[in-house]
Amino acid sequence: MTAPTTLFRPFTRLIRIAILGRHFEVPENNTLLRCFQYLAPEPVSYGRFCWNEDCQYCRVTFDLGQGSTSRAALSCKLMAQEGMRVTEAASEIRYCLRTLGLSEANR
Repeated sequence: MTAPTTLFRPFTRLIRIAILGRHFEVPENNTLLRCFQYLAPEPVSYGRFCWNEDCQYCRVTFDLGQGSTSRAALSCKLMAQEGMRVTEAASEIRYCLRTLGLSEANR
């Protein structure tokens, strides 16, 4: 019998990030898409994500804090970092995270 696996990479603490204007704590050492799944397990699990950068449904725009450059990336490949701010998200991500009370201005 094999040991059960977890969806998340090993972590010892939660880090604080902002998603469309709202702050959340998510596990360190994980991709941003896994962090979205941590916050909304069922919707993200059933989302139309390929998890390997083919579909582009997980595209986000982010920065690393006040005064840093804004960049676009795929959340399935982007590691979450303390202080990260997701300022734009693809419609599939916004749909999957709809229950989190995200900013209406970014919908």
